[in-house]
Amino acid sequence: MKKVLTISLALVLGTGAAFSQGITDAYKYTQNGGDLQGTARSMAMAGAFGALGGDISALNHNPAGLSVYRSSEVVMTLDVTGIETKNTWAGNQLTTNQTKVNFDNIAYVGYFPTGNDEGLVSWNVGFSYNRLKNYHRNYKAAFSGGNGSSLSDYIAARANAGGLTPKDLNYQTSGDNITYDPYGHVNDWLSILGNCAGFMDYNDGKFSTNLPSSSYQRSYTELNVKERGAIDQYSIGFGGNFSDFLMVGASVTITDLDYDLYSYYAEDYNKHTDYTSYIQIKNSLKTEGTGYGINIGAIVRPVEFLRFGIAYNSPTWYKMTDYYYGKSESDIQSLPDKYHDESPDNAYTDYKYRTPDKWIFSAAAIIGQTALFSVDYEMMNYRRMKMYDANGNDNVNTNTGIDQCMDISNTIKAGAEVKVTPQFSVRAGIAWTGSGMGSDVKNGQREVVTVGTLPNYTIDQDVFNYTVGFGYRFTPQFYADIACIYKTAKEDVYAFSPLFDNSGKTIIEANSSSLKTNSTRVALTIGYKF
Repeated sequence: MKKVLTISLALVLGTGAAFSQGITDAYKYTQNGGDLQGTARSMAMAGAFGALGGDISALNHNPAGLSVYRSSEVVMTLDVTGIETKNTWAGNQLTTNQTKVNFDNIAYVGYFPTGNDEGLVSWNVGFSYNRLKNYHRNYKAAFSGGNGSSLSDYIAARANAGGLTPKDLNYQTSGDNITYDPYGHVNDWLSILGNCAGFMDYNDGKFSTNLPSSSYQRSYTELNVKERGAIDQYSIGFGGNFSDFLMVGASVTITDLDYDLYSYYAEDYNKHTDYTSYIQIKNSLKTEGTGYGINIGAIVRPVEFLRFGIAYNSPTWYKMTDYYYGKSESDIQSLPDKYHDESPDNAYTDYKYRTPDKWIFSAAAIIGQTALFSVDYEMMNYRRMKMYDANGNDNVNTNTGIDQCMDISNTIKAGAEVKVTPQFSVRAGIAWTGSGMGSDVKNGQREVVTVGTLPNYTIDQDVFNYTVGFGYRFTPQFYADIACIYKTAKEDVYAFSPLFDNSGKTIIEANSSSLKTNSTRVALTIGYKF
């Protein structure tokens, strides 16, 4: 059972549609998504550092890389990111742009030689803060005219599927007192919002839209979404170098997740007159979480110029809280008045979440003091994500959906560095990340449940990162690295989910828009060795 609290009421509810964290909610809280993180040197080589080491980014991937250090070091990284989103819906494209400054990492590595030539040659310790993922972006989709299912159709079909009636969804009063508040008894708060805001009518034992297609024509549809937040990780790691042949390492991580989403959806209709009817819904979602995990890894150097790495990143075990709020409104010519409704303030759900684990396999070739080349392959099995209630009980509906709908995501990274002079190096790389979504979800052939009263969601496709950079050593101790990362990500945006009956027949069609997010990121790392 999930505990849901508001200012005015304390409820004990099941895993109903209003509060269940669905597969898309679980997916967006992973640390993947094609984001490169770490120092500018690492990012300039597309993050392909699993077998190279000698960079503080190793703490978040293969901590055996700590053992490659031959001196102590402190580093700090800042970046400026420009984000452009292009959303195409029914042939209409809208573009938004924004710029953000980020503090990416700060870290310390301590190098402690033992004085031995064989066995344990040295050991190292590292502490770091890293920003693993940045959620910051805005996007907007809109088109004029058009047919297809309405949000009111979707909410009506959802209420019917839940066996709800007006008695379940309407407030009941006695004088000035509310004797029945549907938010205290019905889990599907989106159906309550739609019903109380006049989206739906009830006839012959079922709900239907209050916007009959025979007399109304949709004139405009709009979806506006703002996302904010980040995933930050604090790590402590240890590494040991054995005979310059085997390097091992382990790190413990504490992760903070902060995610905010605001969405606005509206449909405008004309009824053969100048009068414009509309329905609209506004939603906000705030998610906070703290988790922990471990990373372990090894690097083998069979010959001087070749290294192989393997690492395992455990799941992150989170304690999470979702805060959600919805507000709906309609002005329909056939109704006597405007209608509106809103969910209780400060409603929240506590739950637990386990991310998928990750395996990293790496190889690197080092050509004297002149150049190096590195390749990483990462594998995340998204079917290993799990959702639980606050007491640790299995969220059966969501976890069944994860088992059926999620897939393995593969990432390939390749990077190179060439020393033009002993002080100046140039770097480049490329990284590709595949979607962890299964084909049914990506093709819109599966119902998708979302948290709270939020109907919209995204389904990601492939992500590419193209990287370049350079580094300069001002002295043997002091250096600066710069990286430029161009990232392109494709997603499908759904204003609401398709619905299907028990035989698989489509009840509600959902037409997605195509979202492309391009970001240009310039990162600067300042480091000092001692």
